[in-house]
Amino acid sequence: MTKNVLLVGLKAIILDQVQKNLDVKDVRLFTGSSVEDVRAAFDREPIDMPIDIVIMGAGLDIDVRLEIIKLIFSLSETTTVHMKDHASGPEGLIPFVNAVLKGLIG
Repeated sequence: MTKNVLLVGLKAIILDQVQKNLDVKDVRLFTGSSVEDVRAAFDREPIDMPIDIVIMGAGLDIDVRLEIIKLIFSLSETTTVHMKDHASGPEGLIPFVNAVLKGLIG
């Protein structure tokens, strides 16, 4: 079953680059970089195609990250949220995404 994954980061995340490097192929990716983008991603999804997983980069200010988490949990009882560390830098995004998705959906 295809999982809807929202990637949230400070800088634009290039979907094609992430998609090509994913080890898990049965996902549909969305991106955003703000609270408004996250709300729009949840608003645009039909009830039968919810955002299943949110993976957040470390570049956003902690207050923005917390606001996004609060929003997600107010909009969904089933979405999981995963936050990347600062230490691995931007090059750590794809390995982190792969690790999360492998752990959740194999």
